[in-house]
Amino acid sequence: MHSSKPTDHRISISLTCVLAIALLIVSGLGYRLVGSRLPRAPIALQLSLSNFPTQIDNWIGSDLPIPTTTKEYMEKNFADDFISRRYINVTTKDWVDVYIVYCSSRPGGILGHRPGVCYPGNGWVHDSTEPSQFLSSGGRQIRCLVHRFHKPAPMDYQTVVLNFYILNGETTPDEDKFSGPFGRRPNIAGNPARYVAQVQISSVLESSVRTAAKEFTNLIIDFLPDENGNVRATGYFKRASNTLK
Repeated sequence: MHSSKPTDHRISISLTCVLAIALLIVSGLGYRLVGSRLPRAPIALQLSLSNFPTQIDNWIGSDLPIPTTTKEYMEKNFADDFISRRYINVTTKDWVDVYIVYCSSRPGGILGHRPGVCYPGNGWVHDSTEPSQFLSSGGRQIRCLVHRFHKPAPMDYQTVVLNFYILNGETTPDEDKFSGPFGRRPNIAGNPARYVAQVQISSVLESSVRTAAKEFTNLIIDFLPDENGNVRATGYFKRASNTLK
């Protein structure tokens, strides 16, 4: 009786593994190709960011104008919802600019739009970036990156930018967390709980940025879906007045 050799059996298993891996790669490429050719259908938040309070304790906010070309680029490539506002503290007179963008239809579209790229692209000189953290008013430890920039004379402006991401309800300062297959695949299923949100809080004073980050972050997280798709802000937010109950 003739029997197959162990070597032949190993070769057969190896070929099967290679074919399986190749099939997975081809399937993934096909998924991405089909997804990239589909028109980007924005995925709406349960509670739009436009409803984010314009008054938070002593902070009063108003929308900042966004150039039409920038807005069109964001909406075409990655932004399903966003706000850009300046908040002024009526007690201390401190001010901060708050930028939040929610990316769900194409989560990975936000890759590369970090302060270290975008600010120099708009004429700012990068001075430093350092990992940091702060404690939110709700007792949540938030890891972030703090960037510093300036514009040279004769302008002589300075700014501090605190940046972090919210990935499926969890905060992270690291783009690598969504730079793989998760981020790059389009959200064909339309699941609002599959997303990346970028949060930037900036001002001339780091103390202003950190104070606002402490007081705003829990509310920002509550406006975005958790891992199960639930949005906590819908339970306590009064839409008509745009203020908290």
